[in-house]
Amino acid sequence: MTPAAAEQVALRALGFLAGREDELTVFMAAAGLSPDDLRARAAEPDFLGFVLDYLLQDETLLIDFCQEQGLPFDQPMRARQALPGGDAPDWT
Repeated sequence: MTPAAAEQVALRALGFLAGREDELTVFMAAAGLSPDDLRARAAEPDFLGFVLDYLLQDETLLIDFCQEQGLPFDQPMRARQALPGGDAPDWT
């Protein structure tokens, strides 16, 4: 997946979170963001990686997102790997 395609998946995830007011509140608290901060950082690749990290940490949220968006369940993880900080660790 290209970084540009990964950013699009992450932006869709951010929109998904924004459509769930309670979840958006929890997300913003976890990120330490105000609404203005959220708008200002929405296009930053590092921040978009954080959006996907947040989504990936909750299986129910991940499933809901993928089903709502018509995405394969592994696409958010593949998108995360294409963004800064998403490299899979090499344990060897």
